[in-house]
Amino acid sequence: MKNMIKEFLDYLNNEKNYSLNTTKNYEIDILEFKEYLDKEGFGYLDIDYDFIKGYLMELYNKKLSRNSIARKLSSLRSFYKYLFNNDLIKTNPFKYVSTPKKERRLPKYLGVEELEVIFNVPDINTPLGQRNKVILEVLYATGVRVSELVNIKLSDIDFYRKEIKILGKGNKERMDPFGDYCLEAINMFLNDGRKKLLEKHHTSSEYLIINEHGGKITTRGVEKIIDGIVKKASLKKHVSPHMLRHSFATHLLNEGCDIRTVQELLGHESLESTQVYTHVSNERLRAVYLKCHPRSKER
Repeated sequence: MKNMIKEFLDYLNNEKNYSLNTTKNYEIDILEFKEYLDKEGFGYLDIDYDFIKGYLMELYNKKLSRNSIARKLSSLRSFYKYLFNNDLIKTNPFKYVSTPKKERRLPKYLGVEELEVIFNVPDINTPLGQRNKVILEVLYATGVRVSELVNIKLSDIDFYRKEIKILGKGNKERMDPFGDYCLEAINMFLNDGRKKLLEKHHTSSEYLIINEHGGKITTRGVEKIIDGIVKKASLKKHVSPHMLRHSFATHLLNEGCDIRTVQELLGHESLESTQVYTHVSNERLRAVYLKCHPRSKER
């Protein structure tokens, strides 16, 4: 089974163009299932619908969320589909196993006032302050994932049209526009702070965002920077880079942007992934209504 798992992961990387993080999640899910098979004394060919129900019950007993169970089931369904399509098994026992209904969690986002506080934290008189300002501006101006942010190259930026070419999930390209505030922050960093960092360490880089040593920054590096900024801003909430993406989408919809456009900007393959933000927008509208309408409640 180990060889089949390796071949499947290679297939995800090389033919499906999945990211390393996505492929790693598949590997974790499948290896966990293999451990369960070994514990129960079954081989991967021996399982049937009832065996899978037992495994799902095990996951529920571990108090895993429905979303986590749905993801694991999706990984196993894809793995066994691959085995079936390549004539490695005669039947796919996962074919008729229904996926647990996912929990709908409304994404957390920042208000405009909170963003203003955060954006004023970086000291733009220093190279790293300018760099940190660019990180904030690009994340909020474009709604990119942090994994996409760290891979933006200078050659990806069209300064005239104010667009950035983003390589998203599945190696799909999209063009994300950005505004004047973001352009100003990028130009300041390129013409001043970034040059100083590279000259200090006698190096060069093709990437927009660099670390303090002039090398390519990591996603964890960006997360630490955001943590530091939020701490200085004294906000009483946890703020992740992804929350800036949530804020980008929510604010666009609140201002009347159509959902198809937001879907394209976020790089969502399915409209369903974008629709969660309409629930956030609707909740805001409801709160405003209840607060402002004269007859929304008894006086």
